[in-house]
Parts: sequence; structure tokens; C-alpha cells
Amino acid sequence: MESVNHEGHEDHEEKQDADLCDCPDSVVRKVLDAAIEVHRNLGPGLLESVYELALFYELSDKGIAVERQFAVPVFYRGRNLGAGFRADMLVEGKLLLELKSVDLLSPLHVAQTITYLRLLRLKRGLLLNSNARLLKDGIKRVSI
Repeated sequence: MESVNHEGHEDHEEKQDADLCDCPDSVVRKVLDAAIEVHRNLGPGLLESVYELALFYELSDKGIAVERQFAVPVFYRGRNLGAGFRADMLVEGKLLLELKSVDLLSPLHVAQTITYLRLLRLKRGLLLNSNARLLKDGIKRVSI
């Protein structure tokens, strides 16, 4: 598992789950456990939308507040541009989840996640690539 801050520097996996966001450790752990469970059951190679729906159900079944396709408003000089961006998932109103199903996560995926964090005024998120053979290899922590 890698971590990337807004300056693009990678940090090591040793960071504690509490460092991810203002969410309690138990919520972050449940999100990661749920994502691993979904991936363990479905395996790699499916569309992002399949993993998103399965993770939504897995989190909901655990009693975790989660929203799918959360609207990301874009404002310019106080005006709502109505750009219609959508973040994949928002957990407990504090943790952004961006799901991908790609060969490799790119700097563009990280940049998109950072932009969503800024627009939503959140501190941290998880970028999850379900196309990794093992999901733990497809988890990237992103912070601003």
C-alpha cells in the first residue's frame, strides 16, 4: 500500500489508519476490510462499476454511512459552474473513495483524487485499483 501527498512524494505503508482522515480508526479499517472482501470474492478484471456497487452494499451492510456517485460541486469566483463531476464514494461524509479498474494507477488518477479532495474540502482519501491481483497492492492513500 502506498501513500501520496499533494506534492507527489510517496510515503510508506507504516502510516496508521488514523492518519487517513478524521474518521475513527474503526471506520477506516472497516472500509479497507470491506474492499478486500469484495475483491476476494469478485477477483480482478471486472468493470469499476461492479466493484463500486459491491463495495457500497458491503459497507451499507456493516452499518457504515456511504454515498455513491457523490456530486462534486465546482465553484469559480463564487459561482457554481455545475460541472457535474461525481466522486465514486463518500464514507461517513469524511473519507473519499475513488475506485479504478486499470492495469496501473497513473499520476492522472492521483491528480483527480486530489482535485476531488480539494473541491469537497476533505483531507484524505483512498484510491483503490481493483484490477490488482491482490487488492493490498492496489491501495493508494492520498492526502492534501
